[in-house]
Amino acid sequence: MLFKLRGFFVRIRDMNGVAARQQAWRLKYYLCTGFMRTYDYILVGQGIAGTMLGWFLQQAGQQVVVYDDARPHSASRTAAGIINPVSGRKFEVAWRYDSIYPFAEQTYRAMEAALQISCFRERDIWNVWPSAQMRDAFAACPTPYSHQPPELRYKEELQQPFGAGIVKGANVQLGSLLPAWRKTAEVRAERFDAGKLALKENGVEYEDVQAKAVIFCEGVESPLNPWFGKLKFLPNKGEALIIQLPFPTTDIIKKSVTLVPLDDAPGMPAEALYWAGATFSWDYTDALPTAAARESLENQLKQLLNTGFEVKDHIAAVRPSGPDRRPMAGLHPRIPQVGIFNGMGSKGCSLAPWAAKAFVDNLLENTPLPPEIDIKRYFNALR
Repeated sequence: MLFKLRGFFVRIRDMNGVAARQQAWRLKYYLCTGFMRTYDYILVGQGIAGTMLGWFLQQAGQQVVVYDDARPHSASRTAAGIINPVSGRKFEVAWRYDSIYPFAEQTYRAMEAALQISCFRERDIWNVWPSAQMRDAFAACPTPYSHQPPELRYKEELQQPFGAGIVKGANVQLGSLLPAWRKTAEVRAERFDAGKLALKENGVEYEDVQAKAVIFCEGVESPLNPWFGKLKFLPNKGEALIIQLPFPTTDIIKKSVTLVPLDDAPGMPAEALYWAGATFSWDYTDALPTAAARESLENQLKQLLNTGFEVKDHIAAVRPSGPDRRPMAGLHPRIPQVGIFNGMGSKGCSLAPWAAKAFVDNLLENTPLPPEIDIKRYFNALR
């Protein structure tokens, strides 16, 4: 007990403001009650992965505490939330999309109703072809989600000498969804210190919290995790611009750069504000915006637009992903008190609801995880 009290005082000494008051409140609670606060699960991180896992655990009646310091430049907080049913130059339907997308839409609609927000919108993805070859490849690979437009849109606004095609997609306004769910959860707005986690026979303890397990949904921080750091992560950096355009649309416009309408941007006219991105880089030194990426994005915009544009902001983040571009879910095969839910990648807004529900079913009902997302596939490869 003396060790725990010393930890409380050390943390209060190093804090100020709201964080210090929160820690002092926990100390008072601990002294007055004399016992730990009990939860079913500790979640570390509240991007799209942590939010979805927390949502489904709540729906199953589980008590959850979330540790998240709300880093403004995390991948989920800077992403456009695009859901695109086709992938690659062959325009193939994305993995499991026929079943994953209806479940994702159902989940977002349920969250909209419960949280009293609007965050999910179906949108046409207007693909502007950079060449005749891409136009012909699209025509040769029909899918239930794509078709040729009966007439060309944006004749005045866009440069599209090779025409365009339509894909039925959607986007999730993460800037609305993540804060709204956060208000319904017990969130500790602080960084989780894995060195202070105590593994017990039937669970874990962390400061004044005890739970059955801790699940790390920490995105790009996962390579530093003491239990999962040996898994092969392939993080990459992306940058995007927030721009103002003189024309409104509800479509996603895609060429070498993608434009997504920002319906949820506060204080600016939504009909003319867009997310424009994103770059992709394996070679980077930090998560900060760079002049080179901005120049590249502006050049791509000039090759797409017939209009001028005004840059309002420049954002950057490092994306978490695995070598097979599939989510990572499951408890550690040798330390079942510790789990991971990560690696959503560029398809995160479509994959996360389905993968989170599968993980919750595994945790609570021992339903086997789909082998494509089970982290055992990585541990087996390490043997």
